[in-house]
Amino acid sequence: MGDLFADAAHTRQAEIAPLPQRVRPRSLDELVGQRHVLGDGSALRLAIEGDRPPSMILHGPPGVGKTTLARIVAENTGAEFEELSAVSARVDDVRGVLQRARDRLGGNGRRTILFLDEIHRFNKAQQDALLPGVESGLLTLIGATTENPYFEVNAALLSRCTVIELESLSDEEVAAVVARGAGVLEVEVPSDVSELIVRSAGGDARSALATLELVAQTAAAEGVPLKARHVADAARKRPLRYDRADDQHYDFASAFIKSMRGGDADAAVYYLAVMLEGGEDARFIARRMVILASEDVGNADPQALVVAVAAAHAVEHVGLPEAQLNLAQAAIYLARAPKSNASATAIWKARQDVREHGNARPPAMLRSSSYRGAAARGHGEGYVYPHDDAAGFEIEYLPEELRGRRYYTPSGNGEETDNPAEPPS
Repeated sequence: MGDLFADAAHTRQAEIAPLPQRVRPRSLDELVGQRHVLGDGSALRLAIEGDRPPSMILHGPPGVGKTTLARIVAENTGAEFEELSAVSARVDDVRGVLQRARDRLGGNGRRTILFLDEIHRFNKAQQDALLPGVESGLLTLIGATTENPYFEVNAALLSRCTVIELESLSDEEVAAVVARGAGVLEVEVPSDVSELIVRSAGGDARSALATLELVAQTAAAEGVPLKARHVADAARKRPLRYDRADDQHYDFASAFIKSMRGGDADAAVYYLAVMLEGGEDARFIARRMVILASEDVGNADPQALVVAVAAAHAVEHVGLPEAQLNLAQAAIYLARAPKSNASATAIWKARQDVREHGNARPPAMLRSSSYRGAAARGHGEGYVYPHDDAAGFEIEYLPEELRGRRYYTPSGNGEETDNPAEPPS
């Protein structure tokens, strides 16, 4: 009787499951996207088709096929397929999988594949518990994560797995997924409605199918065909892929800085908007601009540092959302400013010399002569006060062993002239 109810429940669950679950591909040929790693003749495809998948970590944004790919392996393997979620699994669960894998291998020679969803949620002890089984080949691990595994997975475990990065689906690929979902729902999706669903999904097949299902249900409740207004109601906001701790944080911050350095104000404002919409700390953004003002603009436009510092102050005194205006103004100013890294290069070279050769003592003429006995030691002797005698501008001030060393080379851009006595124009 129990089996009868279980079978009935399984059948009904399949009927009422969310649309993304119902249209989940069952083979590599049905899988949409990821041709860069699963194209015909690719190493990973051949390994899966040959039932010899390596231990791997599937890394990518939501809705691109990580879990689907693992389930395709499960459908096509002759090995026992076990599944754990790092959200709820404990070290004892991992040890249980390892014990069962050992029993299978010893009893009938059958291999074990473990699919571990959200592997980045496993702590160090849990990951360490997996390591012996993966290292010895006792089981094949397939981990899935939306986070960068190089930040979240132990180096020892990572070195024993192939890291496979899955990409967001293209608009054409998401449109194909929507068409497949429409066939399951037996609804007609006008092209403008499909385009809106695709645009709102942001490369996430699961999001596109969930939106389609809600749109279809809404239209059916009204007794009308699917319309664009249904999509606007179902998909309120395009999903943002941004994190404040891992690779998205670093990638967008890097793009922001390089856009300002390269003089592209439009790109700088766009990446600023991404970071702000993603909840980035505005003080972090302001700090990066203050640094860039000296590192990449410098004395080609000394006002750049004033603008960047003012934006940082505005963040503290005004706060978001209003401080977005100050940050945008500063980002545009820095992007359009003439560029020079001469100040940055100067300090880097000077510090390198200090690290390599120590701190050479200044010439006697530059040493302090303000205390009793200093004059007798020759301190201050030969010093020329530049305000009284222009010859003071021609004296070498570096320590004797560094005479002739050049740290600062003016760029000639903007206000950074080659002649220090020449006032800026």
